[in-house]
Amino acid sequence: MTQSLEVRHHEADAPCRDDLVLDVDSDRLHEECGVFGVYDHPDAAALTALGLHALQHRGQEAAGIVSFDGARFHSERRMGLVGDNFSRLDVIERLPGPSAIGHTRYSTTGGNILRNVQPLFAELETGGFAACHNGNLTNGLTLRRRLIADGAIYQATSDTEVILHLVARSRRNRFVDRFIDALGQIEGGYAFVGMTNKKLIGARDPLGIRPLVIGELDGKFILTSETVALDIIGARFVREVENGEVVVIDERGLESIKPFPARRKRPCIFEYVYFARPDSIVDGKNVYGMRKRIGAILAEESNVPADVIVPVPDSGVPAAIGYAQASGLPYELGIIRNHYVGRTFIQPTQSVRDQGVRMKHSANRAVIEGQRLVLVDDSIVRGTTSRKIVRMMRDAGAKEVHFRIASPPIKYPDYYGIDMPDQEKLLAAHMSIDEMRDYLGVDSLAFISIDGLYRALGEPSRNAAQPQFTDHYFTGDYPTTITDLVGEGAKQLSLLAEAS
Repeated sequence: MTQSLEVRHHEADAPCRDDLVLDVDSDRLHEECGVFGVYDHPDAAALTALGLHALQHRGQEAAGIVSFDGARFHSERRMGLVGDNFSRLDVIERLPGPSAIGHTRYSTTGGNILRNVQPLFAELETGGFAACHNGNLTNGLTLRRRLIADGAIYQATSDTEVILHLVARSRRNRFVDRFIDALGQIEGGYAFVGMTNKKLIGARDPLGIRPLVIGELDGKFILTSETVALDIIGARFVREVENGEVVVIDERGLESIKPFPARRKRPCIFEYVYFARPDSIVDGKNVYGMRKRIGAILAEESNVPADVIVPVPDSGVPAAIGYAQASGLPYELGIIRNHYVGRTFIQPTQSVRDQGVRMKHSANRAVIEGQRLVLVDDSIVRGTTSRKIVRMMRDAGAKEVHFRIASPPIKYPDYYGIDMPDQEKLLAAHMSIDEMRDYLGVDSLAFISIDGLYRALGEPSRNAAQPQFTDHYFTGDYPTTITDLVGEGAKQLSLLAEAS
């Protein structure tokens, strides 16, 4: 029996002059997505909207929710922030039913267009199936080409649609077996949440690169990317979905299936450095505490005579606090962030666009003038924003600027769901520390060591033979085969380019 899908989606007008758009976060790393799902709760859609709001940091381009009311699936997919689209009662009322899944998106594969907004839905032989995921399939392009050659018709360019096709084409009898059959054909880092007319399903990649946790509210199970999405709705954290585990939630409860050979877990280390919200618990560790510890070890490794510790807000704040506590130097807000500046805005001229960073960050001259600063940030990507912030500190009268980074140098691109530039655009990939120091215009520059980062997370050091985390962006040690990788330079893959 199939169920119809009631779909409403809206796309806001976009600027028509690309040359007038400045992305104020273009020099930051972005996680692809956050996912949320709840089974058999009377407030399923409202809970999903709240959960996505707590996961907004994982993606700000678009959001979507699909619900099931026992007879029909209902879908609302919107461009923009969760709060701008899912805070109105009339929207939630158009998502009836006791089960729902949701997704907040920052695209790394596929374009920033409405048809790629998840959850995606398909009518299969077994009934309706809605799915969304956080991560990236490293053989998604290869599978897409093969499926199209075999007659598949694609509506979107997101690699999530690959899973829908693989499930649809599986010859297994039970839906769960079809889903597992599809998972067995994909590579990469992923956390899936899917929904049928009878089940809520979650799956985490065999290495546990991307996060997924289980919660419980009023006796009903929840799946989501981070514990903060449980906190916002008053749910209880149950446990993490294990690496390589498939969980099936239905009227009988929760079933755990481990269909693949056991492998050591290697979660993404950047969840601790940057992506996860500071108040989340990841693998039993409080992220805020870990970031402070990173800052403390950074101070031990590269302390320098200075007067004040200044964070680059907001992501550099916990590490700067840890650095200040370890060094005994005062911590001050020398940079004030304007939280009311959107990710993109219109700038009419090049001279004004060059000042864009000042719309988001401004110098607190009373703290900076005449002082020797230790500026603390989480990472350096292209270095363009960092350079402008350093110049801002100089203009505000800083006597010295010493830059300290709470992660090792990023030298290699990512293919598991982080929006990371091509390797030639990564500053550390083609400059030495001294060259980066001169480019940024600082008096000194230091990064935490890879072993120091591991010590901050409770490991004695990085085990080169069996690394405890996924850390290829620093080391070049990719944990899986990258089937789609073609050509020199390890360029970030784009299914949109392939489809256009």
